[in-house]
Amino acid sequence: MTDLCIDTSASTRVALVDDGEVIARAHDDSTRHHAESLTPLVREVLRSAGRPEEAARAGLARVLVGTGPAPFTGLRAGLVTARVIARAAGVPVYGVPSLEIVARAALDLLAPDACVVAISDARRKELYWGRFLAEGPDDVRCEGRLEVGAAHSLLNALRGASDLVVAAGAVPAHSAEALAGAESGPLVELAPAVLSRIVSARLQRGQGDSLGTEPLYLRRPEIHGQPMERM
Repeated sequence: MTDLCIDTSASTRVALVDDGEVIARAHDDSTRHHAESLTPLVREVLRSAGRPEEAARAGLARVLVGTGPAPFTGLRAGLVTARVIARAAGVPVYGVPSLEIVARAALDLLAPDACVVAISDARRKELYWGRFLAEGPDDVRCEGRLEVGAAHSLLNALRGASDLVVAAGAVPAHSAEALAGAESGPLVELAPAVLSRIVSARLQRGQGDSLGTEPLYLRRPEIHGQPMERM
């Protein structure tokens, strides 16, 4: 089973996962040009794997996409592209919150009963975060809800040493000093193979309805000061 995995919650990441193994990947570290870089990256990944660049002929079984939380423009680019590719290929598209991917990647390196608080950069000197526990070997369960706010709000919500703060890459510079006293877990990546595992685990449990592609902004998106409706 071949999955095309896309995440634009921070930088732009694309990968092809075949039966749990990453066979091709590409990324653009820019956090500002998702729409421009995404389609070329998809073509690059398919070409690297020896697949036709046209999605309809690439032998895809599923398209998987990170649903955030993230700022409006970049996240929208990934979700729209994933839906268009899935429609062209005639395959289902499934979404998973990007923080859940980070949390599962970290939990793979920790004790089964560990609790992690996954964070990502929300810009405006704020963070997105959520608290997660393992749900079997391939999935996670969110304790409470996903949040957005300044680092001090996260510190107030931490439960001491039982919470390990984890991030995909380095902690954002604007929050690093404030979080210096928090218990830190391993640095991980937004791993496409982990995204594939989470989707497979939920489908096996009959939880396909939890895999929608509705975007998680956590803020009301605005363009030129005017509120925009959700996609």
